[in-house]
Amino acid sequence: MDIISHLTRTVSPAVLGDDRSPAKESLLEQFYAIFAARLADHDTYGRFANENIARDDQGFYDRVWTEGAHRDQISRELADKHNVDATAARGLIAMAAPLAFHEIKSLAGTTPVPQFLNDNLASYQHHIPAWASTVLPAGMLAATPAAGTRISDTTSTAPLQHTEEEKGSFMKALLPIIGLIILGALAWALLRGCQENPEPVATPVASEQQAAGDEQVAVAADVEPASLRIATGENNELYACRMNAGDETLQSKVMNALTAAFGDEANKCRADVDDNFATDMPAAAQLASILPIVKNVPNASMIIKGDTITVNAPDEAALQQLVTDLQAAAPAMTVQAEGPLDLQGEIDDSLTAADAAMTNLGDNPDPRDVARALSIQVINFELDKAIIPDANKALLDRAATIINEVPDMELLIIGHTDSQASDDYNIELSQERADAVKEYLVAQGVDASKLSTKGMGESEPIADNSTEQGRFRNRRIEFVVNDEFNVASADAGTTISNDALDPDLNLLDSNNDDLLPDGDDVTQGSAIDPAN
Repeated sequence: MDIISHLTRTVSPAVLGDDRSPAKESLLEQFYAIFAARLADHDTYGRFANENIARDDQGFYDRVWTEGAHRDQISRELADKHNVDATAARGLIAMAAPLAFHEIKSLAGTTPVPQFLNDNLASYQHHIPAWASTVLPAGMLAATPAAGTRISDTTSTAPLQHTEEEKGSFMKALLPIIGLIILGALAWALLRGCQENPEPVATPVASEQQAAGDEQVAVAADVEPASLRIATGENNELYACRMNAGDETLQSKVMNALTAAFGDEANKCRADVDDNFATDMPAAAQLASILPIVKNVPNASMIIKGDTITVNAPDEAALQQLVTDLQAAAPAMTVQAEGPLDLQGEIDDSLTAADAAMTNLGDNPDPRDVARALSIQVINFELDKAIIPDANKALLDRAATIINEVPDMELLIIGHTDSQASDDYNIELSQERADAVKEYLVAQGVDASKLSTKGMGESEPIADNSTEQGRFRNRRIEFVVNDEFNVASADAGTTISNDALDPDLNLLDSNNDDLLPDGDDVTQGSAIDPAN
């Protein structure tokens, strides 16, 4: 977990706005390290742990450092080092403090903030300047490896003070320091290894834990990045929208930005809100600038995940301009055009990622995690056919075993197509493909009463239908958990109970806009027309 990089991506743009000079960005980076070290002190954090800190509470900085002399020293030292006006430096710090506080709390999740910051000390301690020891709690820097050596480029050049010691005591005193340095180096190597060898982006990452005394502390980085996937239509409307978020706060933030850009069309956006996903999105602060850019390009698509924005459009010139404009709007992000479709590579990668996700489920898994893992795979049906490819059978065999072992697991299998046929034909084909998946699982021993199917045709796209890549992503099988449902097969369609599907398109309203009815809808218990 690189805390400073995270804060630089999420907080600095909000504080600096258009004035993102390197000097001010560097000043904030160093402040974040000092601020994190201060919050790592239990007594300091305890003073306001139960307060509801507003994001614009510029007086919060004064409550973190109650001594005016310390506040003055921080702003003065940072201003001098980075050649920024002292008054301006103080203003930047005051703005950054409450925002950084919220981001750090979000990263910590259920872990107490001081504990989280102490556990991840290696990610920010090297940014702490030597002079900061006077504004941090006693012993804070002494607890770090070789205190005074792992610091930023503001290291003091004053000569070290040397005192004579009894013969033989020098090496005895040095041994603990050497040990701590070695431990620090190992921790840093492990951190770098994690950054350079990430899990496949589609794979739910297994939760790692680290020991802290007798407790097990979840590492905040052990979640899949939050993501947003949108596509525009021919008339620049919001054509498709999906979101994965770690909490409703992030969901609300993204929905507000979508509503500002697309109006009521934002209600199309389906959100999967679960603690398997991160509670922050590096691009969230720039969504107000990003979304209008994408909206202005017909039949465009965009995927935001982690630090990367991937875009596509049917017109090459428009695509390159889209990349350029987005990079200018979100300079901290990596913006890239989607490459040509590698069909076999996509299939192979999806099966590898789904297999890893299934392996990471552990004993007695959450049914939602099982559904997500199964949905990762690409089931590449032949044109106009509904025969399960051999490549998917091993994974579905594993799924059958898990479904049988988990009590009360009920899954809805949903078929989707692209738009390259009539609506009626696509509904029928998607239903046949969903039924084929159910029939295969039942043949492997799954109780048929645990599975239901639904063909949605082309009505629920997750990408554009104007590019080969978008159409490929729209042709898919999804698995969704049904906690309670009643399925009655009839020629006219499928009847499903009020709470059949969880995904409310917009949790912030009470509109009748869900994929299927649920508890917030005005009309409940109605039959679903398969042509919708």
